[in-house]
Amino acid sequence: MSRAFDPGSRIGLMGGGQLGRMFILAARSMGYRVHVFVPEKHSPAGQLADLEMSRDYLDKAAVREFAGGVDVLTFEFENIPRQTVEWAAEHCEVRPRGEILHTTQNRIREKEFLEASGTPLPAWASVCTAEDLPVALARIGYPSILKTASFGYDGKGQKQLKSVEDTRNLDLGAGPFVLEAKVPFVMEISVVVARGADGRTACYPVCENIHRNHILDATVVPARVAPDVAERATGLARRIAERLDLVGVMAVEMFLLADGSILVNELAPRPHNSGHFSIDACVTSQFEQQLRAVCGLPLGAPDLLRSCAMANLLGDLWAGGEPDWAAAAACGEVKIHLYGKAEPRPGRKMGHLTAFGATPDEALARVIAARDALQKNGNGVRAAAKD
Repeated sequence: MSRAFDPGSRIGLMGGGQLGRMFILAARSMGYRVHVFVPEKHSPAGQLADLEMSRDYLDKAAVREFAGGVDVLTFEFENIPRQTVEWAAEHCEVRPRGEILHTTQNRIREKEFLEASGTPLPAWASVCTAEDLPVALARIGYPSILKTASFGYDGKGQKQLKSVEDTRNLDLGAGPFVLEAKVPFVMEISVVVARGADGRTACYPVCENIHRNHILDATVVPARVAPDVAERATGLARRIAERLDLVGVMAVEMFLLADGSILVNELAPRPHNSGHFSIDACVTSQFEQQLRAVCGLPLGAPDLLRSCAMANLLGDLWAGGEPDWAAAAACGEVKIHLYGKAEPRPGRKMGHLTAFGATPDEALARVIAARDALQKNGNGVRAAAKD
């Protein structure tokens, strides 16, 4: 039987960003202590942690010292070196397993796993050398997207290929890459699934995700999809979590096509931006769920209490000065979450708003209006229109 870690235990957290910060808030409310291991100092998570160890992930002695001081270790992002996880596992329980991070931090390994498990995917091919690209294009065709196999997020490390002209003078030195067919989706959706140490799963409602410049702009919950689509998306997420033998929380990003079929895009074995609505709108937030899972406690109910929408707050909002927080707070149906980041930069996620409504449409309109109100010059950043 898997070991359980009761309140009062020390949880180690690799990574110090906003996901870790929100995890710590959930852990503190249930009586846990959290130690953070992160390269930088005064990180968003470290500001709230009982201990912040600011050392490099490849500092073997520091990693072992850190792991020896906690009861169980988890992660707030997946790009932790495999060696780091192995060092930590010598001294404490690690959840989710390092093998899961190893699979999901590389698009080639991730797609090979999904393909082997019978998961529907966009057409793809690995590109490890310059000679691989024309072979991959002959199979995938145009339009397609060339993505770095590792470390890409929010559109970074990606290039759209619309014709042979886009392949000229490509620098493939940062490879390997994956080449993916550009999918004519009608909606991007995601499912956050939790799986406990006892093997039981809990899925949050399907999220409808609206992107702007490759960055998640707004999430609508429940997604405006047919019931059978929601059921199939949830089933896919649950099966993937079971096949990975996940203990923790994972987001499964998907494309919904015009014929109602679903293709899986990517996996994120930790809480996800599209699941932030759960803090205010669900019986159990995704962060409390991560805590319950990695500590071996029974999972909480993921039930949605009311239709809602989440809108990201990027550093662009600070371009004209400090946002007008009172204007957003004037709507009693809106919740404000800020991440403790000192420097706002264009494209940097500084916080989010969550709004409620009688319907998903009303909630989306309300959260966008609240975000627009933050800018005193009235030029709010509006969510991209639904395709």
